[in-house]
Amino acid sequence: MKLLKYILTFGVLTAVTACVQQKQIASKTAIASTSKMDIFIADLMSKMTVEEKIGQLNLLTGGEAITGSTGNSDLENKVKRGEVGGFFSLTTPERVRKAQDLAVNYSRLKIPLIFGLDVIHGYKTTFPIPLAMSATWDMELIKKTAQIAAEEAAADGINWTFSPMVDISRDPRWGRFSEGSGEDPFLGSEIARAMVKGYQGDDLTKINTIMACVKHFALYGAGEGGRDYNTVDMSKVRMYNEYLAPYKAAIDAGAGSVMTSFNEIDGVPATANKWLVTDLLRNQWQFKGFVVTDYTGINEMVDHGFGNLQQVSALSLNAGVDMDMVGEGFLTTLKKSLNENKVSKEEIDRACRYVLEAKYKLGLFEDPFKYCNDERARTKIFTKENIAASREAATKSFVLLRNENNLLPLKKTAKIALVGPLADSKVNMPGTWSVSTDLSKAISVKQGLEEAVGNKAQIIYALGSNLLEDIEYQKRATMFGRDMIRDNRAEETIIQEAVDAALKADIVVAALGESSEMSGESSSRSDIQIPAIQKRLLAALLKTGKPVVLLVFNGRPLDLTYESKNVPAILNVWFGGTETGHAIADVLFGDVNPSGKLSATFPQNVGQVPLYYNHKNTGRPLEEGKWFTKFKSNYLDVSNDPLYPFGFGLSYTTFEISAPVLNQTTLGANGSISVTVKVKNAGNRDGEEVVQLYIRDLVGSITRPVKELKGFQKIALKAGETKEVTFKLTEEHLKFYNSNLEFVSEPGDFKVFVGNSVANVKEASFKLVK
Repeated sequence: MKLLKYILTFGVLTAVTACVQQKQIASKTAIASTSKMDIFIADLMSKMTVEEKIGQLNLLTGGEAITGSTGNSDLENKVKRGEVGGFFSLTTPERVRKAQDLAVNYSRLKIPLIFGLDVIHGYKTTFPIPLAMSATWDMELIKKTAQIAAEEAAADGINWTFSPMVDISRDPRWGRFSEGSGEDPFLGSEIARAMVKGYQGDDLTKINTIMACVKHFALYGAGEGGRDYNTVDMSKVRMYNEYLAPYKAAIDAGAGSVMTSFNEIDGVPATANKWLVTDLLRNQWQFKGFVVTDYTGINEMVDHGFGNLQQVSALSLNAGVDMDMVGEGFLTTLKKSLNENKVSKEEIDRACRYVLEAKYKLGLFEDPFKYCNDERARTKIFTKENIAASREAATKSFVLLRNENNLLPLKKTAKIALVGPLADSKVNMPGTWSVSTDLSKAISVKQGLEEAVGNKAQIIYALGSNLLEDIEYQKRATMFGRDMIRDNRAEETIIQEAVDAALKADIVVAALGESSEMSGESSSRSDIQIPAIQKRLLAALLKTGKPVVLLVFNGRPLDLTYESKNVPAILNVWFGGTETGHAIADVLFGDVNPSGKLSATFPQNVGQVPLYYNHKNTGRPLEEGKWFTKFKSNYLDVSNDPLYPFGFGLSYTTFEISAPVLNQTTLGANGSISVTVKVKNAGNRDGEEVVQLYIRDLVGSITRPVKELKGFQKIALKAGETKEVTFKLTEEHLKFYNSNLEFVSEPGDFKVFVGNSVANVKEASFKLVK
């Protein structure tokens, strides 16, 4: 026994020793690699003129001019003179190779270019919009979509993406709600990490990875009135506790670059905000990558009232910004500012170094043409496997909001009337910010349903209505090739066709909502309902007495109050990417059981906005279950409740979640509490459920939210199956930023809630002691 004990002990010690040695070797390798990079960059910079250093800070678009020029364009000459650090929106190995050739074979120091693009939710294979992806609550799936996007983009010459967008938003009027992950900092942080890891992998020199760029730093999603580019003003306590966490998570995950936002913070535009870029990002968070502006962000500070182009360019550099996107303020003014002592050589060197380091980390100095492989472009893009992944992601992003009398799923033998302006629109299915997608390959709802039923059922199609009544509004809502043909006949005639189709059918599927470009950048809306012309169509369909299934297309939370009261089945499908039509068919016919959960609160009307679950109590909170009490915090005309709460989403089966059981009711400073629930699939279909854990700090030195998400698990359960789900709570989950911006936990009483939405939970209590 002694011998056996010795052997086991020796084996464990040997394994531990080997593990420690491996970590030490890895650490030494990383240090050696960093040292090697430092030596290389220092040597290169010692040879560079001031003009060449400033040139590295210049990011331009319009690279197509190079690929089609006669060899002496102004853009080409800038590259040859070393006045360009990189291009964005230049793709394909052939085009990238031509531009890169100018830099490495015709410029004095042969410094390679970096090539970026807005790879937001997929490259050629387009996945659901980011808001939809957040509704999957599936981090492995989200990471996988980013990996596929990186693989495809890298195969087409790209090595840098302006993603992920991690801005928290609580105002659905804001168009760019569609590009983020909703309202919650905990969920947003988990998604930010997954996206960065997906894009960058574990080694940026690998040919199937690209550098991530976290945006928009910071607070961009909190613009006043939900209006894009607008003023943001909030306390530091709110910043740290409610908005900054996803940016920090992305930085901690190793993101190689950060993009500044258009808004101001404490009265100073983010692009010239030294507290934000240097004090917080560099000093507090220890960010080692480079900082790029958003499109003409420096130039736009002139309209903010911060001076002329030379002045704002100097302010931006001195704040800690490293690269100027498109505006050429750095290129055209920094030398003059240097001569006038408005900027220092050290600041220019700092910025240049960070840009060069990014290129080094990508392996571009070793092989500038590594992303220019025509074979990879032919074989790695829009593959069958990637298309299948897009379809899977879309099915998991859809949120079933209503299903009265189990109207869904449909039978493939039913006679279906398919109506609505979104029913046969290929070009709108990929969603906003899908700049590289091939719109002709997108699958419309009509195509998806027809292929799903084959000869088993009849699909009767009718347009039903135009997207919008106002022609000019429709033009604004269908930009960038997302045109929708207008039917100029009388509205009554178009609706009657749809009614006639409904009367011939067993069931009606209405594809209504927003076009893809009704959300996204510069697509704010003051009215967040389904357009009135479409609602009139919907009302006419309901009057037929036929059962109606509503497919809601949207890039933001909408006011669906009328629909929720009148339509028996509602499936929120967002914009599902390339495979939208196939994915919708999968879910409508029950081949896939919907499992999406809302990552943002849906209000009863726009007057409740901003509305979010993790709000704080007032000194006069409305009693739970009450609609109105005089002299309490409420409205006269509508309850405080959301239409659909955060975390909500139905299934074709039903799940039962037990009350949480804690292994102990006291949590010490270095201990943990296990929170366990039993989850049963009580229905007759297999399905997936997202089990959500929230906490509440009952007494704090500053006011605390009524609930905070601190954990979630997505699990699959067969019909009748029961599983145990356990969460581990530690002191770290209880920490927050106090009034001195110290990240602390405070001893006292806490509640823990577990359920399948923030509004459907069971609770237990525990105490933190120190």
